[in-house]
Amino acid sequence: MMFLEFFIWGSWYTTIAVYMTKHDMANLTHWAFTVNPIAAIIAPFFIGLIADRYFATEKVLAILHILGAVFIFLTPFATGNPIVFILLLLAYNICYMPTISLANTVCFHIMPDQEKQFPLIRVFGTIGWIIAGLIISFVLSNFVASGAKAEETRMPLFLAAAASLVLGLYSFTLPHTPPPAKGKKVSARSIIGVDALKQLGSRSFYIFLLSSFLICIPLAAYYNFTQVFLESAKFKNIAATQTIGQVSETLFMLLMPLFFIRLGVKWMLAAGMLAWALRYSLFALGAPDLVSWMIVTGIALHGICYDFFFVAGQIYVDKKATAQIRAQAQGLIIFVTYGVGMLVGAQIAGTVYDSFLGSEKSLTLLQWQSFWWIPAAFAVIVLIIFVLLFREKRSISPVKENTVAMV
Repeated sequence: MMFLEFFIWGSWYTTIAVYMTKHDMANLTHWAFTVNPIAAIIAPFFIGLIADRYFATEKVLAILHILGAVFIFLTPFATGNPIVFILLLLAYNICYMPTISLANTVCFHIMPDQEKQFPLIRVFGTIGWIIAGLIISFVLSNFVASGAKAEETRMPLFLAAAASLVLGLYSFTLPHTPPPAKGKKVSARSIIGVDALKQLGSRSFYIFLLSSFLICIPLAAYYNFTQVFLESAKFKNIAATQTIGQVSETLFMLLMPLFFIRLGVKWMLAAGMLAWALRYSLFALGAPDLVSWMIVTGIALHGICYDFFFVAGQIYVDKKATAQIRAQAQGLIIFVTYGVGMLVGAQIAGTVYDSFLGSEKSLTLLQWQSFWWIPAAFAVIVLIIFVLLFREKRSISPVKENTVAMV
């Protein structure tokens, strides 16, 4: 289940901008990365107000993946109509995003020891994402015309549709998981974490939330435009190249407990933001002369960027929260980052890209250099704000390796 869950996402998310650019939608690629956070904002309400209260989890998971398979399959047929194309992607993401939480719910329901067992299952999600990229670059490429890339075709979308259908049908066979919040009173304010914000509110926590929101702006630029940048830089295996980031993510996830002991939460978070600035700087420096090692190193920094900020941030929130508001607190940080932050970030990144694009079909390498310096500078500003204003005491105890991996 977990392998297919993230295999689906990895199949289309790392290639959609290349496909759109190839089919005369270069100035609209940011919309593909806008509908995803819109769905992320909607998902908690769907889970908290409907799925968690009225229906068996495995059945909701199955139906959503089957519906998603239909929407993602139809998407490439609307290539000639950008509005319909984007709306189909929105419909697909509304189906897909709730399934991430639902898949976790199925796991937690049947596991007697979540901290030990869940990491061993969740890692198959990252493996699924990696395998999807490798299949696109090294398998599907054998079925396209000479000189073309599989990433430029509708094949990744069809691959996502096929995997979604398979997972949808398979989900009916998963262990019965009754609605966990049946009979409980749930409100919209509790779902997005307003109650948790009141209890956790402090100067440092507000600075953390603000930094989390702001850092999602350059993050959106990475997810949206790295694949387009690799296309301009003449990388042959775009999807496979991007999986270097997921390999790095897995490695640094295992190393996080050691860094927590040495750095503490503040400097863990700061290191994550610094890695963002370094990544974009390497992209900018490597762009004009196509210095491959700089570009690949920038992608490999994804492990530090993601683990040291987002995972460490989730642990920070978990340590501050009481048991009564722990779920709300995690919902709050997801809402701020993957929801509102990525939504705003995708639109800003798209506007900046379009200002460079003009009437051209793609950016020149010199334009890419200028483009990447902007998120690099932005990340440095966020880093400075965070380091100067975040005053949390170094009181968070080191976490066990399996706890880090679970998050």
